[in-house]
Amino acid sequence: MTTSTKTYLFACVHNAGRSQMAAAWLSALADPSKARAVSAGTQPGERVHPVVVDVMREVGIELGGVTPQLLTDALAREASMLVTMGCGEACPVVPGLRREDWPLPDPKGQPLEMVRALRDEVRAKVAALVAREGVAKQP
Repeated sequence: MTTSTKTYLFACVHNAGRSQMAAAWLSALADPSKARAVSAGTQPGERVHPVVVDVMREVGIELGGVTPQLLTDALAREASMLVTMGCGEACPVVPGLRREDWPLPDPKGQPLEMVRALRDEVRAKVAALVAREGVAKQP
């Protein structure tokens, strides 16, 4: 029996912090044959926040070359699940698409310690999602 790969779409406003971290964590924690991550924003920034790049580098994940992208209805329709992080009403509603909201603070302009704490909170949420969905990498 073949299992299809699930697409998890992480969305925030600028696609420069929270959603980038979440997508990177899912890529690190999930079995790539079972799940893939996409992140996007309703008003994408020009680049991932430098402090986010720094704190993710600390855990061996490189986001320096990643470019934020626009969250479109078409992108949302391809997803198995949409996880929103602060885009509120600006995030698309796709009938039938499972959706969770993670009310996480925007890392922009925050001190390094707060962004590290946010990184760790995002990792914990993604780890719980991966376990709940049954898409974790096998040890």
